[in-house]
Amino acid sequence: MKIRRIIMAAVTLMLLFHTGNLLNAQNMKKEPRNLSAFPVGDANVQYAKFFIGRSWLARLTQNKDLNCPVSNVTFEPGCRNNWHSHTGGQLLIAVGGKGYYQEKGKAARVLFPGEIVEIAPDIVHWHGAAPDSWFSHLAIECNPQTNKNTWLEPVDDAAYAEATLQNGELSSDAARNYRQWFPDPDGTLAATDPELAEVFGNFAFGETQQCGELDTRIRILITMVSAIAMNTETEYCKTLQAALANGISPVEIKEVLYHAVPYAGMAKVEELLAVTNEFLIGKGVPLPLESQAVTTSETRMEKGLALQKSIFGSGHIDKMYETSPANQLHFQKYLSANCFGDYQTRPALDVKTRELLTFSILVSLGGCEAQVKGHIRGNLNVGNDKAILLAAVTQLLPYIGYPRTLNAVACLNEVIPENK
Repeated sequence: MKIRRIIMAAVTLMLLFHTGNLLNAQNMKKEPRNLSAFPVGDANVQYAKFFIGRSWLARLTQNKDLNCPVSNVTFEPGCRNNWHSHTGGQLLIAVGGKGYYQEKGKAARVLFPGEIVEIAPDIVHWHGAAPDSWFSHLAIECNPQTNKNTWLEPVDDAAYAEATLQNGELSSDAARNYRQWFPDPDGTLAATDPELAEVFGNFAFGETQQCGELDTRIRILITMVSAIAMNTETEYCKTLQAALANGISPVEIKEVLYHAVPYAGMAKVEELLAVTNEFLIGKGVPLPLESQAVTTSETRMEKGLALQKSIFGSGHIDKMYETSPANQLHFQKYLSANCFGDYQTRPALDVKTRELLTFSILVSLGGCEAQVKGHIRGNLNVGNDKAILLAAVTQLLPYIGYPRTLNAVACLNEVIPENK
């Protein structure tokens, strides 16, 4: 007991100096992560056959006369050991990330740094990482002279999913969607604010994604461009991970940023462009990417105006030019040559996608109701109907909040009344 108290005191002191050491989305890698003051150690080859997923083992004590073997075990996301028991019992002390412990016949218990599990002799159990977080714990062997392990069957995917959902608090739909977006997800919010992680996760990846028939690619793109419009770097970095994990190319990722410039402004886009470049270079993507420009200084006005008219109608654009005061006509020319000629003629994204992205930017910015209404009409003209636009607004709701969402819905109902 004295040795145990000493170890507990040491762990407590270590944790005080190593809080906030969880992984974030843009830094999550396949290499083992040092989540605490304790070393990660080597690949857990000796016991690998009793684990699903990869783990690492660092033996921390060497003096056998103390009769208190202590090891640090690190699990990659989703990794867990088989059902097993110890004749002499065991102590677990969570030191990093988010994990789970479950006894046979009982609900799983979520583990965060500083939590202790006392495992009585011969209790059948398993422990490991959460699906969305790395995890480390100290394993302290009790009664080592007589303690023997009995390894049993693996914790299969169905049992693991059920156990982690009980404490992960995500519905099956939300968990599935979340993992599709983020194969290497960040467990930081769940570790620091589990109640908020539950509410937001179920709403953003469960309820709102049940509305409409947008595919995952479009959901990611409009969420990405919304984060750009609001200049929210943390959320934008998450969408970068989701985009690349779901087949959205580096060219398309960059194009979303370029597309946002004439609507959200370079001041909001520039720093996120730097974040994107660093991200792509880290993924081995050489920069600059292949040029997407299809206009020159001589053709940008002509091609931009033609595209503008194809979306909004020649009559509408001609009227804008005719009714513009002379001292404001340059804005109409800028729209044609710059907004449409320089940016929207680029082939990396098609017209339907661009109009949906524009709508998403304007809704996210707020205070752009006149422009929102104009681009609702543009979306209709290129084939994005009210159902698609409502689905897009619903997708954005968890990120932009209710006031901007309801303003967007009001614009939709004004331009496209429900009886039509």
